[in-house]
Parts: sequence; C-alpha cells; structure tokens
Amino acid sequence: MNIAINTRLVLKNRLEGIGWFTYETVGRMARNHPEHNFIFIFDRPVDPGFVFSDNVKTVVAGPPTRHPVLWYIWFEWVIPRILRKHKADLFISPDGYASLRTRVPTITVIHDLNYVYHPEYLPKLAARYFNYFIPRYASRSKRIGTVSEYSRQDIAAVYQINPDIIDVYYNGANDLYQPVSETIKSEIRTNYTQGKDYFIFVGALSPRKNIPGLLKAYDIYRVNGGTRLLLIVGDAMHKTGEIDLCMQQMQFAGDVLFSGRLRVEELSRVMASASALVMVPFFEGFGIPLVEAMYCDVPVICSNTTSLPEVVGDAALMCDPNDHESIASNMGKLESDETLRMQLIANGRIQRTRFSWDKSAERLWMSVEKVLSL
Repeated sequence: MNIAINTRLVLKNRLEGIGWFTYETVGRMARNHPEHNFIFIFDRPVDPGFVFSDNVKTVVAGPPTRHPVLWYIWFEWVIPRILRKHKADLFISPDGYASLRTRVPTITVIHDLNYVYHPEYLPKLAARYFNYFIPRYASRSKRIGTVSEYSRQDIAAVYQINPDIIDVYYNGANDLYQPVSETIKSEIRTNYTQGKDYFIFVGALSPRKNIPGLLKAYDIYRVNGGTRLLLIVGDAMHKTGEIDLCMQQMQFAGDVLFSGRLRVEELSRVMASASALVMVPFFEGFGIPLVEAMYCDVPVICSNTTSLPEVVGDAALMCDPNDHESIASNMGKLESDETLRMQLIANGRIQRTRFSWDKSAERLWMSVEKVLSL
C-alpha cells in the first residue's frame, strides 16, 4: 500500500507542536510497517534525517506554503497531482489541511478549533481560510484525528460530525526530556538567568498563549516578594505588540528574559532546570510542554481552560488565565512550599505515563486500519 503524508511542517530545527506531532508519529509508523510504502511530501528541501527508513520516499514540491494563497495552490493543485503520480491509496494530513480536489481517502488531523473561537488571534486572511476550508476538509475526510478528548467533542459539536469517526492521538514528549543533575542545572542557570532560579514558559509568542497575562502575573508575584526570574522560550509569530507594551509597563521587566527558539537538545535541559513551567493560554488543543515538564520532574502551573485539565490531571496548579492574582499566587506557592512541589512532581510521574509518541503512532495507525477496512 502507498501511504502519502503531508510533512510540510517537519522543518529542521524549527519544529513547533504540529511539526513535532508529525515528526514523531509518521517516522514511527514507517519504521513499524515496512510492508507499506510511505511518501513524505515536503514543500521545501528535505533534511536527510527525515528519511526514517528504507520504505520512505520523499517528494519535494513547491511553492513553499507561506501564505493562504500558496496554501490553496499547494493543497488543491500540487497535492492531487502528487497523489495521482505516486498512486497513493491513502493521504494523511497531520496539520488540519487537506484537499478538496482528490478522491484519495484522507485522514485529517485537526488539533483544535482555536480559529473558530478566536479569529482575532490570527492574521485576518489566515482566519478566513481556516474557517472556510477546514470544515470542508473535515466533511470530506474518511476519519479525523485530534489530540485530546476535549478537541474531539468540540470538533463533533461545531462541525456536526459523528464523533465515532474522530480518533484521539494524545501527544507525547521527546526522550530527551528527563531530569538533569544539579551540576547541569547550575550550568543552565549561569548561561540563561544570571545564576538565579527561574520559572519557564515554552511556546510560540502568539496572542492565544496569553503572554501579557503571564507578564502581569509575574509582576504581581514579584511585588508580593517572589524572587524567581521568568524565562520565555519561543519565537514571535504575530500580533506581539501587546507583549512589548506590557514589558514597558512592568516594574520587574528586567527579570524577564527571552531566549528565542532553542533546539530540543538544549531546551530539554533548560526545561529540566526550571523551578516550574508556567503556561496560562486562553485556548489549547493539548499543550506539549506540559508533558515535557512532567517528564523532567518539573511542576506545572497552567490554565483551567479547554484541554489543559485533561492533560495535567492532578499534576498541576490550575487557574483562570484572566486571573493574574491567582497565577501570581500559585507561583508564590511553588517557590515557598517544597511539599507541594514534590507532590505535584509525584503526580506528574503518574500522569505522564498516559502520553508517549509510541502510543500516538499506534493510535494513528489504528485510524489507518479503520480506513482500509471500509
């Protein structure tokens, strides 16, 4: 069988959440199923490290999909041509996009419906594209995948799709995420936070991540006597003006450090050296850094919204993302209460066993088998 997969977001040293999902799951599927042929479709040159096994063939076809007009060209014209040329029996698209111009059975993975509830978080043309095309992709798909039960129920309700055709593949964490020695922690603090303990945020700097809310909460935490620094890891995406404004108004802006994107080899060490992960987005389909923190034995503070309670269980302090006082209070608790820290770490060791990329790949393959049985 020839299985074609959209791998356009598998970019060397530039993997975000969906890129990690794609990288971790499709590589495992190819290695685990040598009896099938896999066609990985990229929109720009391929790093050799993404050829996971002998049964993987890479196809590079432009244009690079950097704009909604180019998304349309790629998915509605380039993809159907490639699927015909390589006689694909199945098309898997892990990033929510698909094609309306192909009859090849399709599995579309829709990670969340953020663009439905908060189109203002996105550039206008992108939000219009998502809200017009993704429901149409969903209705044409043989099966739909997503990354949490929250998103499964949300997709079914909003798009009026039978939930029985929606499968959940929880995200996992890279094997590099694990506890580190005190020596490494000291080295990381010296390199990133002037030798001081720190809270960490990891993620793209986009409006839905609520960075301004985190900054306001951090200022309150410091006014109340907190001493930790705040390290923000991630690249700016769009609409970051409010972050800049918030930084100008902060009393403790000098203790907020921005590292930019870090490679996973370094990020895993930086995560494992943090006092806690603080992640208080307005909307999240899963939140991979939560699981990465749990695998590093790092306690978590997170929002009580959307999928996050499902992911963290009892392994985090949860709060309303709009309640800056509550976020600050939880930061203070994790600085002062060692018993609470250790309890959250112990709970995280249990909770994290629900999530692994091996399980994710197995569940995605079960969707493949369901489609093939039709």
